[in-house]
Amino acid sequence: MEIKEFQALMKALFFDKDEQRGSMKTLAWLVEEVGELARELRHFDSGTLESPKKLEEEFADVLAWLSSLANIAGVDLESAALAKYPLACSKCGKNPCECDSG
Repeated sequence: MEIKEFQALMKALFFDKDEQRGSMKTLAWLVEEVGELARELRHFDSGTLESPKKLEEEFADVLAWLSSLANIAGVDLESAALAKYPLACSKCGKNPCECDSG
């Protein structure tokens, strides 16, 4: 599935609810999911991750909420990502990136 297809799926499933909730409340949900992902990544980094599936689910939740927020704002994530990162670093223009700091 392409990013565009996933974003369309999130729109078909949740757009009415997302639009009603609004961008700021949807952003709050995204931030909450990023926090949950951060917690799982801490477990991953420390070697205490209980379930790789849980980590995958948190990545999926972040992508879903990001897609919902983009749908509310009328942003095509795939087009925006490729415009900003046209197969190279947006700052140095190299692939792989050769910037001094990341």
